[in-house]
Amino acid sequence: MKQDMILTQDSPLTPAEFAALGTGEVASVKPMTSDELMRIFPQAPKIESGLNLYTLLSADGAPILVTDTREAATANAWEHDLKMVSVH
Repeated sequence: MKQDMILTQDSPLTPAEFAALGTGEVASVKPMTSDELMRIFPQAPKIESGLNLYTLLSADGAPILVTDTREAATANAWEHDLKMVSVH
């Protein structure tokens, strides 16, 4: 008879360990304006204010790509073998 194994961990994941889960494996697409982009990622190159953009974000929330269409962001994820996830 096969028994299911239950794995437990004495201490919870650290914030850094949790953020690293799925990095390089999963990504999400998030619509945002260029103003939001500059606020969230101040290191991004300056672009025109008021543009509607789509960001491809890694599992830890780091930007991978910024584009003007959802299709381009999704295609980039597929090209790099990233699994798309929905974040709510």
